[in-house]
Amino acid sequence: MDERHGEFTEEARGGWRSATSPPSADELAETLLLTARSHLRGNRAVARKCVAELRDGRSGAQPRTVGVAADLALQKSISQLWQFGWLPVDLWQITRRRMKDIAEGLVIDTIAANLAQYAPATVPERWTEQLRQLNASVWWDRGQPHHDQWAKKAGVGGEEALLTVISVLASFMAWPRLPVIAPLPGTAAAQRSVAARGIDQKVLARVRGLLAKAEATTFPAEAETLSAKAQELMNRHSFERALLDEATHQQQTATSSRLWLDGPYFVAKATLVNVIAQANRSRAVRHGKLGFVSLVGDQLDLEITELLATSLLVQATTAMVAEGKQVTRAGTSRTRSFRQSFLVAYARRIGERLEAANTAARADAHDPRLLPVLADRSRAVDQAFDEMFGATVRKAVSVSNGAGWQAGRAAADRADIGVDRATLAPR
Repeated sequence: MDERHGEFTEEARGGWRSATSPPSADELAETLLLTARSHLRGNRAVARKCVAELRDGRSGAQPRTVGVAADLALQKSISQLWQFGWLPVDLWQITRRRMKDIAEGLVIDTIAANLAQYAPATVPERWTEQLRQLNASVWWDRGQPHHDQWAKKAGVGGEEALLTVISVLASFMAWPRLPVIAPLPGTAAAQRSVAARGIDQKVLARVRGLLAKAEATTFPAEAETLSAKAQELMNRHSFERALLDEATHQQQTATSSRLWLDGPYFVAKATLVNVIAQANRSRAVRHGKLGFVSLVGDQLDLEITELLATSLLVQATTAMVAEGKQVTRAGTSRTRSFRQSFLVAYARRIGERLEAANTAARADAHDPRLLPVLADRSRAVDQAFDEMFGATVRKAVSVSNGAGWQAGRAAADRADIGVDRATLAPR
């Protein structure tokens, strides 16, 4: 910021240097970013000093200019996050986990404002789908600063609104680089995607129906049978798509997605996601500090993995909670170790069952063309995984409660997973 316009600095103890004219919105935006960096380093007092001087007029800035500056700073930061591999849902997920509720609405609006600047035809389908998922849209008068209208809608005063902006900016600066897994907004060819490779909508409806029944039933045996049916149906669909690729000489490719997991027991839940990914010819790597699992695979296989993982996480949690609290005879709680061991055992057994279902589905295919296509797909997945993540470290998951282990395996092993294939025939 040009010295003659006044610059807020820590070294100046929160003061504004004398100015010959009020600071511009661009200059104030840089000031907010500087303040956010101080906030991130733990100096919370500097944010309050900055906000106080912006609010009481000592900066010489007009309220409208301050609002515009807040919008500019947020847009600059979020655009950098896109370059760093973050997607809208990623940003929303980590915001709702790490920040106050008021920040969630601000971040969603910032996402909507950022993507609204691009022609719809240049915004990749994954981004527009995530906008729909977040219900993110430009609801405010674009002729006025969004900051002021958001503060009024959220019911917060000017000081709290600016402090929230600084906190959000600081959080944006804290997140690390991630692999870029989707074309960026503004990419002219973005809409020419491989969306057609996804799950057929008729198959998807049937699978969702099976999984919804599995989640709703109070009988674990029935839930597991329904889940097995869903997996076999999806596998058959994937194999049919693979054979179609072979017939049309379609090159096998791999893409990536992220599955966010709620705590507690993140590592155990990530283990379940991993075995489901493996059963669906995909690879997974967990990001424990952030709270998600990265998946790499064929687009269809990733959709299958996410559908089944989401459902089985619900079923596993339901079965785990049904076991109740665990205490020793001395009254010491063993609930946490029991549940950790339960989920790990559940994951291991589900992995075994899904692999058995895969073997049956491959045998059912009776087509010698299938294995070469799947081998090509596996090579594409491995190459994409290595390019995105390089060397990864395998870490064992600890199990310290034998009763939890046995209960977890039992919860995943109550039912005969044999499937009446007639019920899965295409309609």
